[in-house]
Amino acid sequence: MADLSIAVRHIGDVAVILPTGFINAHTVREFEEALEGQVQQGRYKILLNCKDLNYISSAGLGAIMGLIETVRENDGDILLSNLQENVFAIFDTLGFTQLYRVFGEEDQALAAVAPERKV
Repeated sequence: MADLSIAVRHIGDVAVILPTGFINAHTVREFEEALEGQVQQGRYKILLNCKDLNYISSAGLGAIMGLIETVRENDGDILLSNLQENVFAIFDTLGFTQLYRVFGEEDQALAAVAPERKV
């Protein structure tokens, strides 16, 4: 099995990105391309559902940080949901839980980013 696979689905104008595996120096480019691809398509509401993400390195965090300004300038946001305990610890230790909204479940995040949507 590959170190990382990424599924993307769209719910209204929200891009839900589901990384599976490990985001590290070897796989970060694939992760960056998935994020950048959504922004290039004009999708500025991005939800990272991390239920199957086992690890994210500082390179992965940098990929997220690299897009947040563009996303927010276009009335969008990057939200996080379903963080496993060890992944949450990484985000929390580096202060990402203060910069990004974190939700326990995908539906909660979708309700926050697309309140007109009934969940």
